[in-house]
Amino acid sequence: MSHGMREAPTLAPMTLDDLDEVMAIERASFQTPWSRGAFRYELTQNRVARSMVVRVERQLAGYLCLWEIGHEIHITNLAVDPSFRRRGIARALLGSIMLGARRDGVELVFLEVRPTNVEALALYESFGFRVIGRRKGYYFDTGEDALVMEARLGAETAGPTGGNQRPGSAVASDAPPDRGGRQ
Repeated sequence: MSHGMREAPTLAPMTLDDLDEVMAIERASFQTPWSRGAFRYELTQNRVARSMVVRVERQLAGYLCLWEIGHEIHITNLAVDPSFRRRGIARALLGSIMLGARRDGVELVFLEVRPTNVEALALYESFGFRVIGRRKGYYFDTGEDALVMEARLGAETAGPTGGNQRPGSAVASDAPPDRGGRQ
């Protein structure tokens, strides 16, 4: 089902009440989804974890999970409901996190992504991420490597640098990036 976005997306911290919707998106987005327990741990026990959701007209459209350690952020999970993809949801989530990180003095943002996830790679590159390494056999479901990407925050990376944008739309590329951490 396709959704128009009459209301602007709203961002909020993820809560335990969001987990039914989060789990539906997680299962639709990843071959090896995180468990409900993994999300519960991030929300209730992991002191360095922060998780955000984005809603469009009260429906949960996507989420982003990260770890903030010192002056670094590690993005561990980012996914968008299939019916909301290609509407700027992932760009809004990532943009909000990057803006807040700069404001808070974070120096580096890291993530892992499958080399085959070209839409996610394009999104990340539009925010100034670059490939700095490869983790061999990182994804146990397929044995695929992970590309390690980093963005160094500073004036030269103040925001997205274009990407796959359409006239009248925030972005054309909202494929769920693969995430690292515990996959």
